[in-house]
Amino acid sequence: MMNILSPSILAADVANLGEQITAADKAGAQYIHIDVMDGTFVPSISYGMNVVQGLRKVTDKVFDVHLMITEPIRYIEEFAKAGSDIITFHLEAASDVQAVIDKIHSLGKKAGISIKPATPVSELLPYLDKVEMILVMTVEPGFGGQAFMPPCGEKVKELRGILNERGLSTDIEVDGGIYLSNLKEVLDDGANVIVSGSGIFKGDVTEIVSEYLKIMA
Repeated sequence: MMNILSPSILAADVANLGEQITAADKAGAQYIHIDVMDGTFVPSISYGMNVVQGLRKVTDKVFDVHLMITEPIRYIEEFAKAGSDIITFHLEAASDVQAVIDKIHSLGKKAGISIKPATPVSELLPYLDKVEMILVMTVEPGFGGQAFMPPCGEKVKELRGILNERGLSTDIEVDGGIYLSNLKEVLDDGANVIVSGSGIFKGDVTEIVSEYLKIMA
């Protein structure tokens, strides 16, 4: 199973977004993580499909799009058309989880499912073999710059154990409070797709991405 770095542009400098994404791309980051917030499922509002479409001209890296929106099935087609490669939605936000997964797959995209810190791993069990990636939020979704919540690391361990028991090599993504200082810990827990925003974009992007990738190798 490959370790993958997915820098979150939520923490990037909007005035230099294209340049910062290009820097992360050239430094070797495999994915670009794009958070979409509707102001309802989470308090904040962020990028929409027009931003995904615009940034598609800047890089051909995998667009890892994280929908923090209520009833995400309403917008799956638009985000697929805009250039998303992986579309992740929240278990807690969908009234028909399987229908959302099926919609994503019908458009030729990979499906991810995410849970908040308070949602137990047990709620994911019916969908473990239905998606390509599971995102365990390690902070409360909606705001960047929060501290990593250690109990979420235990959830990652639990989830990886269940996947291994079932013979599944599904990617486990973690998002929230991940820096160079705790990166090895979350990898050891069983995560293999690492989202980091403030940890990457608040300094020299090229240098920091290289440091992340060294540890992830």
